[in-house]
Amino acid sequence: MLLELNGLSKKYSKNTYGLKDFSLRMENGVLGLLGPNGAGKSTLLKMIATISCPTDGTIVLNKNNVLSDPNYMRKQLGFLPQYFGVYPNLNAYEFLSYIAAMKGIGGKDLKARITHLLTQVNLLSEAHKPIGNYSGGMKQRIGIAQALLNNPKVLIFDEPTVGLDPVERIHFRNLISELSQHCIIILSSHIVSDIDTIADQVAIMKKGSLLAKDSQENLIKQVESKVFQTTIQTEELEAFKREHIIVDLKRNHTDVTIRFISDTQRPYFKAQKATLEDAYLYFTNTNTNQ
Repeated sequence: MLLELNGLSKKYSKNTYGLKDFSLRMENGVLGLLGPNGAGKSTLLKMIATISCPTDGTIVLNKNNVLSDPNYMRKQLGFLPQYFGVYPNLNAYEFLSYIAAMKGIGGKDLKARITHLLTQVNLLSEAHKPIGNYSGGMKQRIGIAQALLNNPKVLIFDEPTVGLDPVERIHFRNLISELSQHCIIILSSHIVSDIDTIADQVAIMKKGSLLAKDSQENLIKQVESKVFQTTIQTEELEAFKREHIIVDLKRNHTDVTIRFISDTQRPYFKAQKATLEDAYLYFTNTNTNQ
């Protein structure tokens, strides 16, 4: 599978863009889409999912123009939006059967398919209970299951781990890793830990623009000599924040230990091993013109 986004823009008014001149190329595997709230992640995903049309640009899947033939994408798409609604009076089997009918999925194997998906998302024991009685995390898992109903070749997850407990987050990541061998998966989040364990490639966005796209290793290399730790007096903290990108801090009795990003090294700065979170903060904070 090959998905190509070329010069996508979404213009809302003369000087307001939800997305601006966005281009990238994706093949089978997991693309982690990172960006702060308001970066344009959901706008981009809705365009790929054919829910929204760009003002400019093209979306091409396996050399097929998705904008002129949206059904080509829809037949191969699984999508979990950021805000996923359910019918509270239906149980899991009824709800997934309804979604299957909406997608044109049927046949004698449908119930077995639903049972398999409910097993994958650890909901089989709750399958005959009304969804309205489910916790937020359980509803999110139903959303994951419905995205997988049609054995999609393109999977889009917008903030999929919201409401999941730590064990279910791990289970979800393992499931995504298995699926990624056979399809394109776009996983959007503003939480770096949701991305760094499973993404083959990472794209970082800010205010509708693509700041960087590369492997995790190459993104981290760009900040590997810029991450430090130091301890300063509490009264120096505000001035220090104005000059550096703060990653983490720990307050002690009279001083503060800080992990931070800086283009300048000083004798009292202790070098630290860089992470994807450091790279993310570096790109989103140094591109102030975006």
